[in-house]
Amino acid sequence: MDAVVVAISVILSLSALIETGRGGHWWQFAVLLLAQAALMVRRQAPWLLLVGIVLMDAVILFATPELGSMSAAAWFALYVVALRLRTPWALVVAVGASIPSAAYFAFAYKPGEQFLAEHGPFIGLVASVSVILSNLVAVGVGIVVRGNRLHQTEVREWAIRRAQLASVQERNRIAREMHDVVAHSLTVMVALSDGASRALERDPEKARAVLGELSATGRAALADMRRVLGVLRADSGGAGREPSPSGLQALIEGFRAAGLPVVLVQEGEALPDDATFRLAVFRIVQESLTNVLRYARGLSRVEVRVAREGGAVRILVEDDGGAASEGAVKELGTGGGIAGMRERAALFGGSLTAGPRPGGGWRVNAELHWTEGNR
Repeated sequence: MDAVVVAISVILSLSALIETGRGGHWWQFAVLLLAQAALMVRRQAPWLLLVGIVLMDAVILFATPELGSMSAAAWFALYVVALRLRTPWALVVAVGASIPSAAYFAFAYKPGEQFLAEHGPFIGLVASVSVILSNLVAVGVGIVVRGNRLHQTEVREWAIRRAQLASVQERNRIAREMHDVVAHSLTVMVALSDGASRALERDPEKARAVLGELSATGRAALADMRRVLGVLRADSGGAGREPSPSGLQALIEGFRAAGLPVVLVQEGEALPDDATFRLAVFRIVQESLTNVLRYARGLSRVEVRVAREGGAVRILVEDDGGAASEGAVKELGTGGGIAGMRERAALFGGSLTAGPRPGGGWRVNAELHWTEGNR
């Protein structure tokens, strides 16, 4: 590209080179060639190059007023400088670099009598203005190219930030899934193991059944974790996003086996077929019941109500128990469950509230909205 730029500048300066060579102005000819060759260092020393070319043109012009020859190298030098400056300063530099040549053509240029008679007395002024305008055009090209490069850089940075944000969002989604799977499964398994240890001496058969349920819960947890971790191995977006094939009913049965007196009430139409939406409902119910099993004491009833009315799905999970001791909370809780449920509800334009229930117990109330556009 350096060679191409020099070649183009030489072609554009051919008239000046021919005029100086034909007239025997050999040192002027050499200076013009030197100005073209100097463009090879335009990227390494743009300011030095611009100053040098402007001075070389000025020396040639003022040393031979009758010649009026200058090269096109100044345009390329101005272009390179304009790539490094803001627009106002680039325009100032263009005008400043034009002053020597413009002053020469306006005040010192002496065309021949015949040339002057043919073209009028203002030929020098016209040439002066032409120098300024041509330099402004060269700087304008540099300004446009600089703007395009800045835009490309901004787009590239935006794309990188977007990719980073998508990565963070994916990690957060996987973290929510892992939290729900691990917290639910471990809480149920702890409850089952406690029940088995208490029943071991009094009722060995019941203890054996509870241990079987404990083993099944562990296997189910491993299967859920494999589905979630599958997202990390294959960028499918769908792996690990399906709820248990048996759905809410199987989830409720698992909690009943762990000793939770829970009932499921479903109202209205069936849940939408969208897997992501069903997963959100499943995880909200799962996390709510996990918290009940983890924290509540003295329970007589836990109710899960899932009602669909049009595109709105309402989830209500409430119990009538009392709170566990502070030690139990610190031992089993992670602090991210309710925040994760709120995030899941927000994904579908909904909301979630969780807090004490009038008369004792705890209530989780969520509402999610589903439309065809969520698919």
